[in-house]
Amino acid sequence: MKRIVMLLLVCGSFVGLTNRVVAQGEAAVAFLLLAPDSRAGGMGEAGAALADNSSAVFWNPAGIAFLDGVEVSVTHSNWLPQFNLDLFYDYLTMRYYMPEIGGSITGSITYMNYGEFVRTNADSPEAVGTFRSFDVAATVGYATKVTNDIGLGFNFRIIHSQLADQPTGQEQGEGVATSVSFDAAFMWRPEHFVLPYFAYPTSWDFLDWEVEAFDLSKRFSLGVNLSNLGPKIYYIDKAQADPIPTNFRLGLGFLLYQDQFNSLTFTADFSKLLVEKGAANYNALAETDDDEEIQTVGDKAEFYEAVFTAWGDDPFDEELRDIVTSMGFEYWYGVPKDFMFALRGGYFYEDPSFGNRKFVTFGAGLRYDMYGFDFSYINTDVFEGGENHPLSGTLRFTLSMGWGSSSSFSRGFPRGN
Repeated sequence: MKRIVMLLLVCGSFVGLTNRVVAQGEAAVAFLLLAPDSRAGGMGEAGAALADNSSAVFWNPAGIAFLDGVEVSVTHSNWLPQFNLDLFYDYLTMRYYMPEIGGSITGSITYMNYGEFVRTNADSPEAVGTFRSFDVAATVGYATKVTNDIGLGFNFRIIHSQLADQPTGQEQGEGVATSVSFDAAFMWRPEHFVLPYFAYPTSWDFLDWEVEAFDLSKRFSLGVNLSNLGPKIYYIDKAQADPIPTNFRLGLGFLLYQDQFNSLTFTADFSKLLVEKGAANYNALAETDDDEEIQTVGDKAEFYEAVFTAWGDDPFDEELRDIVTSMGFEYWYGVPKDFMFALRGGYFYEDPSFGNRKFVTFGAGLRYDMYGFDFSYINTDVFEGGENHPLSGTLRFTLSMGWGSSSSFSRGFPRGN
C-alpha cells in the first residue's frame, strides 16, 4: 500500500491537486485532467470553445461536429521536469468525418508513464525487485451537428491504472485498477448573433434612441463539456474505491479580428471538479466491519449524485473559488492550405485553497500544406514562490496531419459539413 500512496502523491502533484486528491480523497486517476495538447496548452490550457482540431476529443468533442475531413495528431511531453524523473505522457488522437452517418468518428489514447520503482520487503529496506507504473485511457466517440449552429459530442473511455504489479505485505489485491467513463459535450457557433450593447438618444426630448450593435455572427463560440462521468475505481477492494475526476468545463471564444492574412482569437475556460467532498469520509467509514454502514455511506458518493451535489457542498464563496480559470490568445498569419504560423499566450489560475496552480503559457505553431507542428511552454517563475514549481519549464510538442475542407489547418471558427 505504501507504493500506491506514494504514486498517488506523485500523480496528484502533476495537476496541482495534492491537497485534494490525497488529503481529501476527492479523485483518483488524476492524469485524466492533464491538458494533453500543445495548441490549447499554449493558450493557458483553454480549449472548450475553440475545439477545432482532433484534440477536441479532450477539450470538447462537440467542436468536432463542425469539422470535415480527417486528422491525426500525436503529442509528447516530459512531465514535471523539475523532478528529473522518468515521467512523460503521450497523447494520440484521430477524427474521421463520415457523411453517411452524418458526423465524425473520433478516438484518442492517453498514456502516462510514472517510471520505474524499487520494490522492498514490508519489514526491510532491502530491494527485492523493480516494477513500472503507468496509466492509460482509450477513448472512442461520435460528434454531429443537430443544426447549423449546434453540435453535440459523446465519448466512451476505458481507463486502466497500474500503480504496482503485486500487493505489499498482507494486502489483498494489486495496485491495478480498470474502470470506464463517459463524456457529453455541447457547442454553439451561431451564424447570426448580434448583441445591442449601447443605446443613446438622438434628440433633446429623449424620444428617439439609436442602438449600436455588436455583431458576433461567425465570431463567437460557446462550449460545454461534462467529462469523466463514471463509477469509482479501486485498487485493493470496493470498500476503498475512489471517484474518478468528473469535470465540468465551460468555454467562451471570440474571433476578435480576421482579414485575408491575419486572425486573432481570444478564448477562456472555467472548469470545476464535480466530486463529492464526502468521498474522504466515505473511505474512512468503509474500512469498518459494519457492512450496512458501508452500503449506506457508499450510496452517498455515487458519481451521478456528485454531478449535482458538488455544486453546493461548500459555502457559495468557496464554490466560486473552486472554479479554475484559464484564458489565452492565438494569432495566425498566413494563407490556409498553404503556409501559416501562429503565436500563442495564456494565463492559468487556481485558488490557493484549491490547488494553487498559477502560471503563464507561451506557444507557437506552423502549418504547411497538410502538416502541422505546435509546441507550448509553462512558466511559473513570474509568480511568488513559483521558481521551483514542478510544472515550471514543462514543454509539449505536437505533430499533426489533416486532410479535408475544414480542419485545424484553417483560421477562424470552422463551419464545415
